[in-house]
Amino acid sequence: MITAVDTSVLIDILEGDPEFGESSAASLAAAAGQGALVACDVVWAEVATAYAPDQDVADDLRMLGLRFEPMTEPAALRAAHTWAEYRRSGGTRRRIAADFLIGAHALLQADRLLTRDDGFHRGHFAGLVVLAP
Repeated sequence: MITAVDTSVLIDILEGDPEFGESSAASLAAAAGQGALVACDVVWAEVATAYAPDQDVADDLRMLGLRFEPMTEPAALRAAHTWAEYRRSGGTRRRIAADFLIGAHALLQADRLLTRDDGFHRGHFAGLVVLAP
């Protein structure tokens, strides 16, 4: 079982979020007990923005058990397709947001997604198994 992990869960854990930190850590540990944990390049970059420039985010993510998994071409194209559907249905975002890229990566390159933004991903990525802490 491969679980893709979203930025929100990792930030909860790394920053010790008082509301979601414990539940996100418990959900990550449970997912790790069932298989591999991966984070796509978009998540890696988003998490790195929470760090000082001289800190090595990669070490902390690996310490949590995550493996870096770049997005494939089919996943990137799926994100674009899903975003286009979103725009046709009245969505107002003008660029492909990170959430579309993360959702497409999880759908095509993992078995499920661990995220606190479960409503968005369930609504836009039919068939994606979503876990929420």
